Amino acid sequence: MARGTTAQRIDATRHSRRQLLRVGGLLALGAAAVPLTACDPFGRDETPPPPDPLRPLLDESLALATAYRDAAAAHVDLAARLTPIADAHQAHATELARLLDVDLPSTGPTPGGAALPDPDAALTDLRQRERVGRDAAVTACASAPAARAALVGSIAAARATHLEALK
Repeated sequence: MARGTTAQRIDATRHSRRQLLRVGGLLALGAAAVPLTACDPFGRDETPPPPDPLRPLLDESLALATAYRDAAAAHVDLAARLTPIADAHQAHATELARLLDVDLPSTGPTPGGAALPDPDAALTDLRQRERVGRDAAVTACASAPAARAALVGSIAAARATHLEALK
């Protein structure tokens, strides 16, 4: 056996300082590029969650409360009949907002009022809005998880009774 062969084999398996610096630089460059990619190395999802399916019901409750308040302000003779319904819609909105963990805007009659000037036309408009709202609540109730179905079902039932109160 020749004497220098073993030393040459050992040196061949060692890495030079230049190779180590090159590999280290590539690793550092790769680590710096990771945040620039669409993937998160820690598995966090940066996309916002989809809107809650009950959010439209909340918005509709607020719109109905406002419509009733506007009609009650425009037609004082209907106020005793319409104010409790407006309050019920406001209570529904408050409970939905609590469930969805969102803040409610302040409510009241719209400045200048958006109610129709004729009382019969205003009642017809409210009945139509209430029908649409009832149907939306029934649809939401049918697709709601069990924990939410009771609340949404009671909102649908209340909207059906509002239709009776508007006759």
